[in-house]
Amino acid sequence: MRKLRIPRTILASCVLASMGSIGTVSAQGAPAKPSAIEAFGKGVQIYTCKPAAATYAWTLKAPEATLSDAKGNVIGKHFAGPSWQANDGSTVVGEALNASPSPDAGAIPWIVLHAKSQTGNGVMSKVAYVVRTRTEGGVAPATGCDASHINAEVRVPYSAVYIFFPG
Repeated sequence: MRKLRIPRTILASCVLASMGSIGTVSAQGAPAKPSAIEAFGKGVQIYTCKPAAATYAWTLKAPEATLSDAKGNVIGKHFAGPSWQANDGSTVVGEALNASPSPDAGAIPWIVLHAKSQTGNGVMSKVAYVVRTRTEGGVAPATGCDASHINAEVRVPYSAVYIFFPG
C-alpha cells in the first residue's frame, strides 16, 4: 500500500478521537462543523484460500460487521467495498490512504481512508474520511490454506472503532 501525506488536521483529529470523544470548536459567530461520528464495529473478517505465487494464502474477501453507538444501539453496518451504511440508508465507500500496524500483534491494522463515493442523503453522505482504530482480532489464520482448501472461507472475529469525519 502506498503512503500518502494526510493533512495535519485529519491526523490530529484522529489522534484526539482515538483518545476520547471529539467536540466541535468554532470561532464566535462562525458556523460549527458537524462533529465526527464514532462507532464500534463488531463482526468478522472473511478470508478465502487462494493460490499466491508458489504457495497458498488467506486473502481478505470482505468484512461483515455491525456498527453501534456508545450506548450499544445499532446504527449501521460495514461490508465489502470497504463500505459503511447507516440505518438511514446512506453509504460511504472508502479508499485506503495509510495503514499502521495495530499495537496488538493479533489484530488487523489501523487504517485512514478517504471517501471515494457516497450515496443517499443521510449521515454517511457527508463523510470525507474514515479511520479504523482500536482493532482487536481479525487477522487471517497462519495455517490451513493449501491445495486441498482452495476457495475455502474462514470467518475471523474482530472489533474496531470507526471514526467518520465530515468534509
